[in-house]
Amino acid sequence: MARPTQFDRDLVLQRAIEIFSQHGYEGTSTEALLKVMGVGRQSLYNAFGDKWQLYLEALRRYTSESVSAQLRMLNGSASPVDGIEALIMRMVDEAASDPAPSCLGISAVCEFGRANVEVASTSDVASKTLATAIEARVTEAKRMGMVSKSTRPKELASFILATLSGIKVSARAGAPRATLEAIARTALRCIK
Repeated sequence: MARPTQFDRDLVLQRAIEIFSQHGYEGTSTEALLKVMGVGRQSLYNAFGDKWQLYLEALRRYTSESVSAQLRMLNGSASPVDGIEALIMRMVDEAASDPAPSCLGISAVCEFGRANVEVASTSDVASKTLATAIEARVTEAKRMGMVSKSTRPKELASFILATLSGIKVSARAGAPRATLEAIARTALRCIK
């Protein structure tokens, strides 16, 4: 009979998210996970199945929480353009404030691309959810005359998503805050 779990599942899952974000799936050894999570090998297997199942749960949790926070920022303003600006600037703030910036979503895409169905599906759901919400705000801005009548909401939403990813990758590559802000300003000029 398996012993009951003796740890805070949410806390150890957050620790797994952090190490997977920094090192990827392949770059994170089971030993490193156990050390960072503060659990024994059998507890890891009892609670999460195996390293792969832990990774998928961490990725799903991370993308769900990340997209939820981004949607709150995007929709937190009555003005659709202000909401989009807040979303982009939030990304700059997060990326610039982290001494070792990382994003499990970006890491997963870079490591697996489209090669793993489970990872691709998780990434697709997150991207589609955020893209749909951005497109709705752009459509609203267009209807209000805040962006050009020739704006194509779906294309602009794709551009904004690429900008958000670009900010994360640039920060991970060592770009200073001034560079991240310049990327954001350029994107915002394209929107307005």
